[in-house]
Amino acid sequence: MTDTEPSEITAVCHVRAPLLLEPVDRQIETLRACESEGAVDDLLLRSWPKEIALSDDSPYQEALESFERFERWADRRGVSVRPPFRERTTTSQITGETTKLLVTPLLCLELYADDELVGVFPHTDETTDETHTSDEAIAALRTGDRPTPLGTEPESESERTDAKPDVETDCPECGSSLVDGQGLFACLECGWIGTVSEGGQFVPETDSARSSADEPETDSARSSADERETTAVESR
Repeated sequence: MTDTEPSEITAVCHVRAPLLLEPVDRQIETLRACESEGAVDDLLLRSWPKEIALSDDSPYQEALESFERFERWADRRGVSVRPPFRERTTTSQITGETTKLLVTPLLCLELYADDELVGVFPHTDETTDETHTSDEAIAALRTGDRPTPLGTEPESESERTDAKPDVETDCPECGSSLVDGQGLFACLECGWIGTVSEGGQFVPETDSARSSADEPETDSARSSADERETTAVESR
């Protein structure tokens, strides 16, 4: 897919069941209108309870995985999903056991562009105390716009890997300037020769490479060269 091709927008709406009442019901109806009018390509509805035990044996593992996914997105963006999510503890009066609970919001909307999670609403920028609500996100979708989350767009993996390290041009041995001969650096002052590693550090040329480069010409090699020269003279 090229950059000019539009992304397929999927909206996943999580609501507390069975509280499909105002204003939640109104928001869902607006999302359904967005789907029917083509503002979003797919609308998925998911339900979760008011509170979920934060444990491996919870029957709502899918909801817990969704919450973890929201938090990872928020961390990358530099925002927070607490609130609308929050945690509390409860202690059983019978067993005395304490359980940590995740309190879910009435409604939470996540948006995908193709397969990439591009927004979780509501969320808050803790540095400015500004909140981007689900109402605002749904209203933007209704007008045909894609809501822009708060925070900063995270750097892509390709941008991180494409960044080239800075390379110093001074000799690591004597500090003099190096001469770059197509990736092989040499110092005219002290004779140091080497290359640059992927991390941007100078690496001296190996002894074996130096010895092979400095190895004197053998008698057989010289005699072969003399024979070729004699043949060339005779032919002329």
